[in-house]
Amino acid sequence: MPDKDNMIAELKLIVKPYIQDEEGFENMHEGTDFINDLKINSANLIDVILDIEDKYDIVFDNESMDKMLNVRAALEIINQKISEKQ
Repeated sequence: MPDKDNMIAELKLIVKPYIQDEEGFENMHEGTDFINDLKINSANLIDVILDIEDKYDIVFDNESMDKMLNVRAALEIINQKISEKQ
């Protein structure tokens, strides 16, 4: 399982094309909210989720997608899906 700092760095690369708030992006941490802090719109949030699925070769169900609103939730869900694959 990847460590948290590496995962946040990878997540930053994934969300970078979709952010509207550069300062929020520069300061991205576990508590960062994708919509409120990074100003990613809901359509782009779907793109972020699809990119995460591709990156980690995992699939999210609708319930997981609905919960993926901030960095902490995304990390938890990604780790859960990775561990389910093993």
